[in-house]
Amino acid sequence: MSNDTPDVLVLRSDTHGLPAREYADLLDEQLPDHDVRLARTPSEERELIEHATVVSGVDIDEELLKHAEDLQLFAGVAAGYNHLPLETLREMDVAVTNASGIHAPNIAEQVVGYVLTFSRRLQEGQRRKNRREWRHYQGDELMGSTVTVVGLGAIGTAVVERLSGFDVDTIGIRYTPEKGGPTDEVVGFEREAVHDALARTEYLIIAAPLTETTRELLSSSEFETLPPNAKVINVGRGRIIDTDALVSAIQTNQIDGAALDVTDPEPLPADHPLWRFENVIITPHNAGHSPKHWDRLATIVADNVAELSRTGDVENLTNSV
Repeated sequence: MSNDTPDVLVLRSDTHGLPAREYADLLDEQLPDHDVRLARTPSEERELIEHATVVSGVDIDEELLKHAEDLQLFAGVAAGYNHLPLETLREMDVAVTNASGIHAPNIAEQVVGYVLTFSRRLQEGQRRKNRREWRHYQGDELMGSTVTVVGLGAIGTAVVERLSGFDVDTIGIRYTPEKGGPTDEVVGFEREAVHDALARTEYLIIAAPLTETTRELLSSSEFETLPPNAKVINVGRGRIIDTDALVSAIQTNQIDGAALDVTDPEPLPADHPLWRFENVIITPHNAGHSPKHWDRLATIVADNVAELSRTGDVENLTNSV
């Protein structure tokens, strides 16, 4: 490659507060036979994309794509890809990959944190500590509970693995129940099967993507079906839950609490009622944050770049969208 035409280009957007420079350096280390460059400015992006065969970044806009002449692969740095101009990329015959799976360990750890916070009532302990109030309260036990995980991809599977030491019963809900899974029981998205699972569930963990099937999967009827001691945890997408139905379920004690890393709308407006419930934990869509983000992603992307340059074939790329 000549000095002026990198074949692997990293766009300047940082992610999760992690500088894109670190990612570009990792790719450079792992791809000694390639010219990897970071575009630091909009004009550098336009200039350097011209002959790049692989571009990686948070997003890529249609205007920038007009400057790409040799592009074969866009490697997204997030698990989500609905924000990308997929139609244009398809017309240009550009393959797209995402960062699926790299967030699984840290998101699963955060889910276990939510579950234990509820089961041992750690928030109540924190409230009493803030009042300097030494007064006993009763915790619960996670052991023997039924935990239902919606979505058995990398994140859902990692959650089930990490809960396996707690002696809980597990139900998995997935598109292809015939594949089985790591849970004690696996069901599909048929309404009756979902409701039967919810009726037995103390901890409902949503770790699925947003699709037509999962949009508002949890609405009034589902909250009425869950037992009143159930806790709902969402690390998928906010619109999988009907927010108004959730607020109503909390207000009327249909469920015992919720932990939300994603909300609808997002960000959650400052005056939204969900902020005011003491049994609702809200985190700002940061379960996916990890200092290992770039390391894990660079390994996948570097392998894909090597595969592409060896075979010229996009069929066998990891994390194809």
